[in-house]
Amino acid sequence: MIGRMSEEANAVFYLCSLIEYISRETKNKRASVVNKLGSETIKHIYELADVYHSDNIAKVADDFIKKADIQTGDFDNVKACKYSLPTHFDIGKVYSKLVLAIAKKEDIAIEEACQKAYNSFVSEKIDNYNCSFYYDSPQNIALYYYEGMPYDKTLGANHKELLKI
Repeated sequence: MIGRMSEEANAVFYLCSLIEYISRETKNKRASVVNKLGSETIKHIYELADVYHSDNIAKVADDFIKKADIQTGDFDNVKACKYSLPTHFDIGKVYSKLVLAIAKKEDIAIEEACQKAYNSFVSEKIDNYNCSFYYDSPQNIALYYYEGMPYDKTLGANHKELLKI
């Protein structure tokens, strides 16, 4: 481990931050960008994140926008934000923790976990910057993904088991 994150966590953080950056630039929902990029490109970005990380994120994003032929959409949650706007790195961190939790719990590859996270109902909640969901704890977001509800200590052992992700 180098720094505060493992190499895997850092690579997923970069991947998710890049997805967020591309989504904002092209005004697309995050699931649309992930689906347009596809599993092979997502795997490629993940595997070379340490290389891409040393380049300007705007250039990297532009290259993948062109490569995947991502057209401009009409989803602009940045413009709709009424309060303090989270950065693409802020949201990348939220998604990266969810992707890592899914990959670990389901014992699946990062690119598959990424597809699951971004194509879930939780993605709509994370992308609403006018609510507090995106800055909830990573455990609560993962619980919401798996259970459809945040942590409630009165619900017992099942929630405690999920908190171990």
